[in-house]
Amino acid sequence: MTGLLIAKDDTILYEHYQYARTDHHRFVSMSMAKTVVAMLVGIAVSEGRIKSIDDLVSTYVGGLAGTEYGNTSIRALLNMSSGVEFSEVYDGNDDIARLGRALFAGPPKDPAAIVAQFNTRTAPPGTKFHYASVETEILGLVLRAATGTPVADYLRDRIWDPIGTEADASWVIDGSGQEIAYCCFNATLRDYARLARLLAHDGAWEGRQLIPRQWLLDATTVRPEDGHLAPRVATRYFGYGYQVWLLPGEQRRFALIGIRGQLILVDPASKLVMVHTAVRQKPNEPGAFREPLALWSAVLQQLGQ
Repeated sequence: MTGLLIAKDDTILYEHYQYARTDHHRFVSMSMAKTVVAMLVGIAVSEGRIKSIDDLVSTYVGGLAGTEYGNTSIRALLNMSSGVEFSEVYDGNDDIARLGRALFAGPPKDPAAIVAQFNTRTAPPGTKFHYASVETEILGLVLRAATGTPVADYLRDRIWDPIGTEADASWVIDGSGQEIAYCCFNATLRDYARLARLLAHDGAWEGRQLIPRQWLLDATTVRPEDGHLAPRVATRYFGYGYQVWLLPGEQRRFALIGIRGQLILVDPASKLVMVHTAVRQKPNEPGAFREPLALWSAVLQQLGQ
């Protein structure tokens, strides 16, 4: 663990840093960035830049016309339910490694052409949950095309500046200048907590609705017809919404999760949030979040009123 912050609404209850990190350091989000992208999609929909999340990807990203991903709805990508084959086991030889090498290394390439190589459909869209970072990368391409604005700039103008963040964030870009949408956003612990507070208030900040409330509710609730996304069905523990993990239980609670120990937990009812950053050696392992989730459960029990 490199950083841990627990807050209730606008009050920090606990803040701690390890391994020479401080409140001035930016911490990598890994896949917590995926939830940020989904929130920006919701804003783009509310502004009419994206007409509907049931539109096909190719409506916005012409470079994917005629591909399986181009023929997939934005909704299916938000729910990681495209049905397109993509391996993500972090062994250095899987599809996520291929995607990363193509985006990060070598001469600049068209990101649409890079994602177009994953083009085998194994299930109908919207029927099976399968975690695939490439789907968030495509959402980033949709956002850029629909808004005409770099994803980082759109985030700064719609969310980051309005919530009064205390530090600049950063976002890694590929050789073409496009943000790596599925990861690699970096921010201070307190600014992550500000983002979590915004989500705990269902997109409202000090009376101003920055993300549509209904979008937040839709993003963190499983529709009756989407049983494959429910907690303990999508995975052994978590369910899945719009690029966000859903906790089991009657209360609506959700999490932003990234490999190597990144975690933001949100309880909208009590406005409790917890931010946990880390630099674990293994990308992912069984029981990796057992301790943070146990701590979260205890915090909720004591303070979640």
